[in-house]
Amino acid sequence: METKIVQPWMKGLILSLITIVYSIALYLTDLWQNKSLSYISYVVIIGGIIWSCIHYAKQMDGNVTFGNVFAHGFKITATLIVITVVYSFLSIKVIFPEMMDKILEMTAKELEKNKSLTDEQAKNALDMTSKFILPFMIGGIILMYGIVGAIASAIGAGISKKNPQATPFDQQ
Repeated sequence: METKIVQPWMKGLILSLITIVYSIALYLTDLWQNKSLSYISYVVIIGGIIWSCIHYAKQMDGNVTFGNVFAHGFKITATLIVITVVYSFLSIKVIFPEMMDKILEMTAKELEKNKSLTDEQAKNALDMTSKFILPFMIGGIILMYGIVGAIASAIGAGISKKNPQATPFDQQ
């Protein structure tokens, strides 16, 4: 019986759902501003992608190359990025619209601590934050998850067991 290969989009969907549920739990418990707790989602992503790469190589009975496994891991990363960006947009605009006010309030408190800023500069910084928070958040997700996913894919491809039966020149 042939082993059914789990598609990378399915693994990416599962990983993104885990991180989304975790971020919702942090938000609802009012721990979303705790940086150390937010890094746990990166650990989950790294571990999930590495495990997925190793699992993919096992499903293929080791008949894979580094590039095959890396591509599988990065497809998971791409799925994770798309779903997380959509969720982040919806969470700010629809699901938790009060989150924007909380972010702006937190930014205002940080700006008040900076004594070198005038009131006008602080107001301008707060206005810029309110205008560009969504594009910066989306860009940050794409950049950080892309880097983390590429590193995790490379690690997973490097440590997975490979014994390709054919050389790359034999493949059509």
